[in-house]
Amino acid sequence: MSTKQLGETPVVAPSATIRDCRLGRYTEVGARTSLTETVLDDYSYIVHDGEVMDTTIGKFCSIASHVRINPGNHPMHRASQAHFTYRARQYWPEEEDDEAFFAWRRSHPVVIGHDVWIGHGVVILPSRTIGTGAVIGAGSIVTRDVEPYTIVAGNPARVIRRRFDEKTAERLQVLAWWDWDHERLRRALPDFRNLSVEEFLKRYEAA
Repeated sequence: MSTKQLGETPVVAPSATIRDCRLGRYTEVGARTSLTETVLDDYSYIVHDGEVMDTTIGKFCSIASHVRINPGNHPMHRASQAHFTYRARQYWPEEEDDEAFFAWRRSHPVVIGHDVWIGHGVVILPSRTIGTGAVIGAGSIVTRDVEPYTIVAGNPARVIRRRFDEKTAERLQVLAWWDWDHERLRRALPDFRNLSVEEFLKRYEAA
């Protein structure tokens, strides 16, 4: 992301579009990115040319460029699935848009945990849950939920391997370092950099 100083106020590129969203502390939104009805929690960022709708993004998530999260479904069950059936006002100003259809879209949110890395050009389909610590390889199409601390890639995305064994993943989730305050994170910075995950857990589980 950029080298701008981050702080309590989110950094949003002038060309980004933010509508009905909540952005946390130390967050950043890149150029030409569109966020709609989305939560971007503390310390997370999304770089340029992304599009995100109806999604909750946890803390410390790293989202690359050209990512599409929760692209809108079309009404395939109708005689026509075209735009005019639900965005009627664009075609006939006296007609109303189909609010029930948009409510149906909102009922299929995407939920992304903490410390997730989403690579360039990823597409995450509606109603998917991405577990804490997961990695999604560049260009992947995510059609199923992704378990915590799991690496997936491909079209459709499939499991490549786990980042850590199941017990270690559970211990990290119990530790929940992403909820530490800003100063505690700073004090732990050398350990994030230098300790193995096992050493890190042993040191901070007892703290």
